[in-house]
Amino acid sequence: MSRPADFERMWRDLAPIGRSAASGGYFRQPWRAAELELRAWFREAATARGLRIREDPFGNLVAWWGEPGAVGGVLTGSHLDSVLDGGAYDGPLGVVSAFAALDLMRAHGVRPARPLGVAAFVEEEGSRFGRACLGSRLAVGAITWAEARELVDRDGVRLGDVVAGPSGAEPALLHGVETYLELHVEQGRGLIERDAAVGVASGIWPHGRYRYDIVGRADHAGTTRMEDRADPMLTYAMTALAANKQARLAGQRATFGRFDVAPNGTNAVPSRVTAWLDARAESEERLAALVAAVERQAGERASRDGTTVTVTAESVSGEVRFETTLRDAVALRLGGVPVLPTQAGHDAGILQAAGIASAMLFVRNPTGISHSPAEAAEMADCLAGAEALADALTGLVGEGS
Repeated sequence: MSRPADFERMWRDLAPIGRSAASGGYFRQPWRAAELELRAWFREAATARGLRIREDPFGNLVAWWGEPGAVGGVLTGSHLDSVLDGGAYDGPLGVVSAFAALDLMRAHGVRPARPLGVAAFVEEEGSRFGRACLGSRLAVGAITWAEARELVDRDGVRLGDVVAGPSGAEPALLHGVETYLELHVEQGRGLIERDAAVGVASGIWPHGRYRYDIVGRADHAGTTRMEDRADPMLTYAMTALAANKQARLAGQRATFGRFDVAPNGTNAVPSRVTAWLDARAESEERLAALVAAVERQAGERASRDGTTVTVTAESVSGEVRFETTLRDAVALRLGGVPVLPTQAGHDAGILQAAGIASAMLFVRNPTGISHSPAEAAEMADCLAGAEALADALTGLVGEGS
């Protein structure tokens, strides 16, 4: 790499922001101090490179090399927010690599024939307002502001009270963008098994988030006989086990990773449990079958427990197949790197579904672990990823000196 110090310096600058001293994980939730500090860093990095910064009313940022809004624009980047107690690489690696790739292109004398933008989309993880890829969904109109502003975080704060939203006068942030190439740390073991530092994504599994509202009857934990209870915790526990079993049998993914219980007392039978199921499958048909099987078993268990279950699909994303010509061209330009699917959602999937030809690069994760402090990437692989991104972008925007 021509200027590895640029990448490493940027990475050192970001490393302390939002990091927990207790766990080593990151808390970079949208519109909170750490994430706002990262956005300030983004603006400084863009300004230092003479890029033109554009921001939409939702907090999405794009820094342009070339004329913003010009037809044929190429976009790269990722997001800066994290899950609760997340890893360092999920999101920021793509943004830092984008700036490093731009530096490499300039060092190699590239003069893009098409405008090139570096993006930082807001609330990709859905860790605060519960809607994954919220920023990119808003940017492409996949969700309306009227719907989004009513989303509420865990503290009862409305998104509309945090973000002013559009006035109607702002131009679309992604106007003129035709192509999006996102670099991301791999969230799995595909590249480890293939002994490759960099890979290309073929597509994204369909996935969804489903809220289970399980209602029973609050009672005394000591004086209420077991046979006299209507305990929603039992229904939830058996539903979580059913989700695990159904996903294993089908070779798919189902996870209850969050729940809330009321009244939340040690000596009280709960009156209500609210839990969220994350389900993913290799096809939309298999996803529907998996979700239906879990819901059916939840209902059967509820009838035995004397409780009720209501299931609400909070967000569902269909299967994404990245634009084949673009995907294959990127893989070929990079020397035939591995092409593999991903089970994780990404902003690239939202843009592809909106008609913007999209592709993704993955950088090897030696632990195979993501959404955790154990998420990792070797510096040599990160630099290889930045080089690959620079090479792929050069092919997309045109070469010159």
